[in-house]
This record gives sequence, structure tokens and C-alpha cells, in this order.
Amino acid sequence: MGTPSPSACMEIKDGTHVAKVVLMPGDPLRAKYVAENYLENPVLFNDVRGMLGYTGLYEGEEVSVMGSGMGIPSMGLYAKELFSFFDVEAIIRIGSAGGVGDDVNVRDVVVAMSASTNSAYPSRFGLPGSIAPTADWGLLRDAVNIADEMNVRTSVGSVYSSDFFYYPDPDVAQKEKDAGLLAVEMETAGLYTMAMYTHKKALGLFTISDHLFKPEHLTAEEIRTSFHEMMEIALKTAAKFAREHK
Repeated sequence: MGTPSPSACMEIKDGTHVAKVVLMPGDPLRAKYVAENYLENPVLFNDVRGMLGYTGLYEGEEVSVMGSGMGIPSMGLYAKELFSFFDVEAIIRIGSAGGVGDDVNVRDVVVAMSASTNSAYPSRFGLPGSIAPTADWGLLRDAVNIADEMNVRTSVGSVYSSDFFYYPDPDVAQKEKDAGLLAVEMETAGLYTMAMYTHKKALGLFTISDHLFKPEHLTAEEIRTSFHEMMEIALKTAAKFAREHK
């Protein structure tokens, strides 16, 4: 038996725990890949519903990595439990995104300053008007500074978190581009909203896997295994956070 959360979606295995900072790819197999290839002595802390989560060391600091699943509802569920039930202080989403901006190319790293969305999720938190789901400034600043030190070019700006992978409006990509958005993905607005309302910290980092206006794209296997620069930026940002919040 492990340590149950108030829901059935996570159960922390005996003798394990979640670190204060968690990296969250959508794909649990990518979480496994990060744990096995980047963390020292990774230990599996959760496998309920196949949503793999590991805790290990990076640069001597404790970091966890766990899948979030696809879409804002899944991300919102796991972010809520990690923030509220397991004392997590920061979540860094690491994932793929489809480029829409002219200056964004396949394999580029995008840092999400904010996340627009077609989801009703942020509106259900009750603030009159519209919520602006926004990254934590400290995490964003650190990630950009670390990327500069690594000589990795980043694009910093707004992304679009869509409830649709196959959007019924064929013109939506052009509308996203016209709005000055850099890329489209499916989780960040939910993560940022949950972080804001739990008074925790969040950041989204992406490698562009395809571009809606350019022909190049990455395969599913390339998406899982080739995002080294983005992953290292995220891990170094997480390690810095862990050092500063002991």
C-alpha cells in the first residue's frame, strides 16, 4: 500500500515521495525517458493509471518528473493534486507544440510567458471578466538565462492551449498566427490557472515538433527522444529552484 490522495488518481508508493519541483510532459513514457536518461537514482513514486512519476537527483538536487496526460482537464487534475496534496511548489511543463509564428521553426525552444485558450476551464474559477493564465516570472527568467548560457535560442511569448487537436475551424491556425501567438498546445493554460489559484509556480517549455505553415515535422519517436536542449533547460531551472527553496 502507498499513500493515497483524496482521489484515486495518484498513490505514492511506500518509501517514496514527490520533490518540491516537478517536470511534467504529457506523455508518461517521456517522463520515464527523462528519469532514466537525466536523473541520478530515479525511483518510481506513482504508476496509477499508467501515469508514471519518478523522483531522482539532477545536479545534486531533488527533482521529480511525471506525465500529465493530454488536455487541460488531465493537466488540471494532476496539477491540483501535486500542488494541494503533495506539497509541490513548482511545476514545469515540458512538451511539444505546433509552431504558428513566422519566426518559430521546428526544433526551436519556446518559453510560454502566457497561454490563451478556447477552454472554459479558466472561466470556472469565478473571476469576473477573463483570467490571463501567466507563467511565474522567476521560473521564466531563470529558464531564459539558462538557455542563454547554453547558447540555445529561445522564443518567449504567448502560446495557445486548445481543447482540440483536430480543430473544426480550418482557419483557426491563421487566426492564432494573426494574434501573434508563437505555438499551439493543449495543457499550459490549465496549469497556469491552477498555479495561480493555489499560489504556486508554473512554467511551460516546448520544443516545436511541427509547424502549421511549414512542411517539416518530427516523428513520435523523435518527439520522445530528441528534445535534449529543452529538457536540459527545464532540468537546470528545476535544480536552481530546488537549491533556492530548501
